[in-house]
Amino acid sequence: MRLNALSKPPHAGAIAHDPIETAAAYDVAGPDYLAYADGAMNSLFTFDGRYSYADQLVWQQIDGALTDLLARGQRSLRILDAGCGPGTWLIRTVTRAHALGFDHVEATGFDISPEMIRLARENAAFRGHYQFRTGDLTAPLPEETGSVDLTLCLYGVLNHLPRDRHEQVAAELIRVTSCHLLATVRTVGSLPTIFVGSLEKARSFSQDNSADRFEVDLVDGRHLEFTSHLFCAAEFKALFEPHAPGTTLLGLDVFHSRFAAHPCWNPEVLPYSSLFEQELCKLEERCGCDPVFIDRAAHILLHADCSH
Repeated sequence: MRLNALSKPPHAGAIAHDPIETAAAYDVAGPDYLAYADGAMNSLFTFDGRYSYADQLVWQQIDGALTDLLARGQRSLRILDAGCGPGTWLIRTVTRAHALGFDHVEATGFDISPEMIRLARENAAFRGHYQFRTGDLTAPLPEETGSVDLTLCLYGVLNHLPRDRHEQVAAELIRVTSCHLLATVRTVGSLPTIFVGSLEKARSFSQDNSADRFEVDLVDGRHLEFTSHLFCAAEFKALFEPHAPGTTLLGLDVFHSRFAAHPCWNPEVLPYSSLFEQELCKLEERCGCDPVFIDRAAHILLHADCSH
């Protein structure tokens, strides 16, 4: 399903969640989304894309979870990636798990977009055994209670769900997880995004957080719209805390994106020195957990330890 700017569906006010719209948006993006969000599949651990700083922090948390599971004596591992997109994070995690010495790894990913699942299967070919399926996160998960050691739900996945389903989805993610759950969301104070690609691909766009609605007209003439809800930290934590006390939050990229060069604003560029990078990282470390700044990060990372 592809939505054209000349035939966009009319609406007034809040609209019921339509997973077909979200699937269609990412189907349209296709391989462009992979290049925009994750970079080249032949350099899984380079982390040099648009969200490189946030990616590195997410990866540190995933690597820490894998190391913890190994320290607990586990040699087999089951991973679930809810909203896996083109499969990059799941493939990255499985590759690292094998390198750490896990004897058996079972990896499952699902996504609302058939095109993302096609890309995931293509990207995972010859890399090991993966199970990819299309699926809607608002539906009950087929996994048994406590059957998943590490659950991922990263970047815009939860942002595309209607707020009246948030509690149910959080409870389901916790239910199937026996140890570590890592989830991220885009925040209310983040810099603008069009989700499916870089801002340069948009002629105009609008986020209506009161209606949980996002619309974008692309430069190629297509019009897309879908559910989009931006989170504050307290709201995000409240979804998981009742099920996993001790849940922690970390703001990802409070400053890095704001200092990044933009192709449409290109005066003589200030040198991006190692000293500047060091000072920027100090700011990130100091402010990523600060209530004053966390809602202005690009994303918030949640870590729930479900083993207690």
